[in-house]
Amino acid sequence: MVVIKKPRSKATLSLTAIAKEAAACRRCPLWEHATQTVFGAGSARRPIMLVGEQPGDVEDREGEPFVGPAGQLLRRALSEAGIDVGGVYLTNVVKHFKWTRRGKRRLHERPNHEEVLACRLWLDMEIETLRPRVIVALGATAAGALLGSSVRVLRDRAKRFPSPLAPLLTLTVHPSAILRSPDRSARAAAFKQFVADLRRIAGWLREE
Repeated sequence: MVVIKKPRSKATLSLTAIAKEAAACRRCPLWEHATQTVFGAGSARRPIMLVGEQPGDVEDREGEPFVGPAGQLLRRALSEAGIDVGGVYLTNVVKHFKWTRRGKRRLHERPNHEEVLACRLWLDMEIETLRPRVIVALGATAAGALLGSSVRVLRDRAKRFPSPLAPLLTLTVHPSAILRSPDRSARAAAFKQFVADLRRIAGWLREE
């Protein structure tokens, strides 16, 4: 697993203050059943910002975004696409893990519209502080939050959208969707397309 180090810049220090506020967030009920707030982490120097839906079970326990199976797959895809993980900032639209219990397991439950809206404050503050070069929405929840309800992940993946949020705004699948592929062949094909999306995004950055 690649460890993302946070440079001690003014942006990082500002993010530290924002993360401290977010740790005490009570804007929606999700905090009641989560272990902790999982704030964003990574580069603070005009990074590529990758925005997922919410932390998963592993992230909720460890307090870091994208450290579970989906995060490991994401890091492998970034590496294959030629994107330095050290220049990436990872975060989620929703900062608390929403789950339902099944036996001993805590299963992911999709956040609703009100929960996404309640948590949007923190994402907006991350974007304003970091001023990322590109924002990549991972999956439908992040895409809907950043681009509106008219976008469709499979139809619009790796397309450029005009936005005041960043010079480049785009979307692709969430790595957890790849892990849910029905078999090894489908998973390999989905991963290959995911890497292709990331390579295309990396190409846009080289053109700047």
